[in-house]
Amino acid sequence: MVDLQKQSSAADKSDKKDSDSISKLKNGKNSKDNNADEISEEDQKIIDELDMLVERLKDVDFSLHRPALEQIRVLIRSSSGTMTSVPKPLKYLKSHYSNLKDIYGSWSSSPDKEAFADILSLLGMAYDTEGTFDCLKYRFEAGISEDEIFNWGHEHLAMEIGNVTFGSEYSFEKIEKLCTILVKFFFQHNAESDAVDLLQQINSIEHIIEAVDKNTYERTCRYLIACSPLIAPPNNKSFLEVARILYSKFGSPSQCLEISLKLNRPDYIEEDFKNAKTRREKIQLAFMLSQQQIYMPELAEEDPLILESMDNSKLSQRFLDMANQLNLMDPKVPEDIYKSNLENSRFAGPTIDSAKQNLASTFVNAFVNAGFGIDKLMTSEDDGNAWVYKNRDSGMLSASASIGMITLWDVEKGLGLIDKYLYTSDTYIKAGAILGIGILTSSVTDDTDSAKALLSEYLEDPNLSSKLKSAALSGLGISYAGSQRDDIVEILSPFISDTDISTDLASIASLSAGMVCIGSCNGDIASSILQAIMERSESELDKPFSRYMILGLALLYFGRPDDTDATLETLKAIDYHPIGEQASVLIQICSYAGSGDVLQIQKLLEICGAHPSSQESEDNKDDSRDSSDESEENSALPKEKLHQMFAVLGISMISMAEPVGAEMAYRSFSHLMHYGEPGVKRAVPLAIGLLYVSNPTVTVLETLSKYSHDSDPEIACNAILAMGYAGAGTNNARLAQMLRQLASYYYKSPDCLFMVRIAQGLVHMAKGTMTLSPLHFDRSIVSPMALASLIIPLITCTSPKKQSLLGSCHYMLYYLVRAMSTRQMTTFMLSSDIRNDSSNKSSSDVPESSGDNQNDSSAIDEDVEDKLVPISVSVRVGQSVEAVGQAGKPKTLSGFQTHTTPVLLSHGERAELATEEYLTTSSIMERFVILYKNPDFE
Repeated sequence: MVDLQKQSSAADKSDKKDSDSISKLKNGKNSKDNNADEISEEDQKIIDELDMLVERLKDVDFSLHRPALEQIRVLIRSSSGTMTSVPKPLKYLKSHYSNLKDIYGSWSSSPDKEAFADILSLLGMAYDTEGTFDCLKYRFEAGISEDEIFNWGHEHLAMEIGNVTFGSEYSFEKIEKLCTILVKFFFQHNAESDAVDLLQQINSIEHIIEAVDKNTYERTCRYLIACSPLIAPPNNKSFLEVARILYSKFGSPSQCLEISLKLNRPDYIEEDFKNAKTRREKIQLAFMLSQQQIYMPELAEEDPLILESMDNSKLSQRFLDMANQLNLMDPKVPEDIYKSNLENSRFAGPTIDSAKQNLASTFVNAFVNAGFGIDKLMTSEDDGNAWVYKNRDSGMLSASASIGMITLWDVEKGLGLIDKYLYTSDTYIKAGAILGIGILTSSVTDDTDSAKALLSEYLEDPNLSSKLKSAALSGLGISYAGSQRDDIVEILSPFISDTDISTDLASIASLSAGMVCIGSCNGDIASSILQAIMERSESELDKPFSRYMILGLALLYFGRPDDTDATLETLKAIDYHPIGEQASVLIQICSYAGSGDVLQIQKLLEICGAHPSSQESEDNKDDSRDSSDESEENSALPKEKLHQMFAVLGISMISMAEPVGAEMAYRSFSHLMHYGEPGVKRAVPLAIGLLYVSNPTVTVLETLSKYSHDSDPEIACNAILAMGYAGAGTNNARLAQMLRQLASYYYKSPDCLFMVRIAQGLVHMAKGTMTLSPLHFDRSIVSPMALASLIIPLITCTSPKKQSLLGSCHYMLYYLVRAMSTRQMTTFMLSSDIRNDSSNKSSSDVPESSGDNQNDSSAIDEDVEDKLVPISVSVRVGQSVEAVGQAGKPKTLSGFQTHTTPVLLSHGERAELATEEYLTTSSIMERFVILYKNPDFE
């Protein structure tokens, strides 16, 4: 029975095997039939013809070679097919490719061989294997000529050039000559970005200058500027310099100045002024410099109008003109911002009138009414002393200093209001008035130099208290930040190097000196600060104020990464105290701020991700237990980990000007919140607020709202302040609602409630007419002074509570004044241009003027001096759209609305003229713009 089963199973297997073999034979026959069916008679004819031509190339009769090559060439070029398909002759030559290369190798040099190499270069494009570069090899052997390259495979040639290694076979001269031809081809076919990429691969971007004309320079320059943050130094600067050369050749002086500011080159700025052909162009350049808080009076050539535009002497008047037209002059009180009736308060009864709440109201009142010159607490008809004395100690300092914020940029009025507080016997009130002088004169250069005259007096008297001297030093730093003035440095220097004075005073003097000479690499100041650090004892360096000393040192190298080596080497010698490492991190951060340098961000992430050993962790716990003692002079965090907090802030500072980098940094912060050390976690909300300052996107607000409810009170307070930074000057309704809810949530927590009030004041700053964003000129350039001002309060937040914004150093918030700039966009015309235009028209055709000059007949009187007259024109305002590298002439605005100037521009918005009646002297319409009549407009 078993044998029968075995025999039957064997028979079944043999039958199955036979049936499988029969089916395979059938399938094979069908597949052959299908292949035969696929090749049509026309295709078979091409295959036969190509076989015949290849055989002719093998023939010993040389007379057959040239006709055969020409016939192959004709077959390939005349082939018809779809755009996406491979030409059939090229497709059927694949089987002959290796054979053709062997035939080519057997030929001797001749014109026929060059023609053969020309065809092989094309075949190499299609059938080349990695690393052989056949397309490039045969192109060189066929000879470099425009006609042949334009006909055969230029794109593959460009790709291979990027991968080839220069040597004996591919010399740089040959490659460069070939690239010149390819670049010409790219420009003829509107592929400017491909030309830039090709020249970047061989590090010869300067050759682009020869190929650009007036029709292609705009797209080329935009692409060069967009690429510069993505190129490794020093080639990134060469991209910008080439773009500047093109703009000076074909564009406008304002476009050149943008790049000069980006490069931080005063000599280029001077050159741009010389290249400006008209007075209105020079005035526009002066406005651009004033926006970056750069004062170079020698460029004005004693022209009062240019000087007035550069020194911001009429900034307050122009700001108030705009506020009048927008009906924003009515002063607001803190309760208008709090809207306590909308808060879901958990307790009933009268509001507790505590010093902490009054201090918060002081700041809210100062921020909300900033620049308007009038409020209901300090400058009303009632004596402001009543409100000052509702505060205690350092709160009185902030209250009297708030007058400087309220009368911002209006030197004459502000000094009149502050004067009475300079003669009080209370040290805190007097110190606040001294600080207020520095605040109200910030960004404004007046003829009398009042800030220096008044503040220097308090530094000369050795018997005055350190509180007054500290306020005077801070005032000088705020008032003269970025001025690079030697006389101010001479006043500050003795306080840096004098070891007999307190570390706090020396640190504030260092910070002020760093602000005055920001980005200058001033060797004398750097040496003084380094010497002061080395001469101070470790206990003195442990004090929280010492971080302002190293910040002042770092500010000297703002945007100057090539000049930091000597200072960083010196700091390595300070290995006996963590301040050396902290200073090194701050210098690296400031030197690369706004550059988007990916390598530096990776280094900072490595610092942030470091974890202490188990022994260090135990020490950290002991430090945190001791931090609650009265003797707490040092950081609640272990001092050696402070550099990690600086590194977190540095990631934002470096990446904020580059959109892709900013998005990646934001994602990295979520990882740091999960895996970072406690100090790193506390710095993350501050870094997010800095990264999105005055840009309250929904995702960022949701993230910060989550952190504001964290169990760690420091993280919660920092997140609330970050919400204020993100919404600064935007009047964002969603954020205002979030802050009201937080006020109800933290009604029993004085510290968190204080920070909520500060954030509310920032959100409604200047009634929504100012911004803290350091990104100017369509977010393309970082203002060093604005970014430095933003970082100072955040550095204060890394201090222990008694020396932070929640303790006695709340007045450090006033440093934000150097980052505050108006969001308005106002258009002007020169009165001489109006006169020239009105001479050919009736008076009814004169552009409508606004502000103080609206009914001023002298504005167009020929006998008066030339002046700037505000005019109202129609502009389109919408979201800025990135148009770099896009084909044709894409729109740069999305979802725009038409308004009449003056208008307020939010973050990410761009304005352009709605009609062709006027032309603008500025490439980007921001802040103050000079217009002139279009001569071709009918």
